Amino acid sequence: MKLRSLDLLVLILALAASAPANARSVWRCVRDGTVSLATAPEPGSKCVEKALDDASPSVPNLWGSFGTFHGTLYQREQDGKIVYGTRNLPGSVPLQAFTVATPAASPAHIGLGKIGRPQIGIYRREFASAAAKTGIDEAWLRAIAHAESDYAADAVSLKGAKGVMQLMPETIGDYAVTDAFSAQQSIMAGARYLKTLEATYGGDRILAAAAYNAGPAAVAQYGGVPPYTETRLYVAKVKALYERYRQALGLAPRSLELAPAL
Repeated sequence: MKLRSLDLLVLILALAASAPANARSVWRCVRDGTVSLATAPEPGSKCVEKALDDASPSVPNLWGSFGTFHGTLYQREQDGKIVYGTRNLPGSVPLQAFTVATPAASPAHIGLGKIGRPQIGIYRREFASAAAKTGIDEAWLRAIAHAESDYAADAVSLKGAKGVMQLMPETIGDYAVTDAFSAQQSIMAGARYLKTLEATYGGDRILAAAAYNAGPAAVAQYGGVPPYTETRLYVAKVKALYERYRQALGLAPRSLELAPAL
């Protein structure tokens, strides 16, 4: 069954109607980088309660920028009450399979950095550590940071992206960043997010770069790099920077499109 985010929220709320305390609230829960919605906090997940206003003209995209994906709505008993959610927890009973299409609107943010000479002396320890822990190509990670902020830890974009890796608010929350302006936290979260995007697009870093800039929802909407001028210029910028950073780090030349793995 194909649903919009709004339809799924309505279904969850309708099922929870017998519980007045949760009748107009949904819990957004994050675990290991994956998001689920539930009518109560999930054990073992980081959950935030989201109140839905009946008078609001639209329902927020509680999933974040994840495009279209498949899942199952489950029922389970928790603390003596019936709870509904989209994560398969112990004791859960599947109720209904669904495909959620998150809102397509996802404006790109313009990177602050410009194509220039590689800067491999900046945050050397932080980038090396993030690359080693996540398996991300350091040249790839640095290319994104260079294009995003030109390594400015206090950078803030017009769209609200913050820090070295220009993390958007949802990404900050999903990757447990407590200080968006901490270079160490920003770089590690950016590396983890890039790892997630690489897995999502089968190692296609062109699509991963486009999603980093404009959001996975936009990539899903257009079936590839969105036709936004900002995103096209951003992808070209990252592509050129990646090749320069590979060289600066003493690594073999490699094209962005042909770099699904190290």
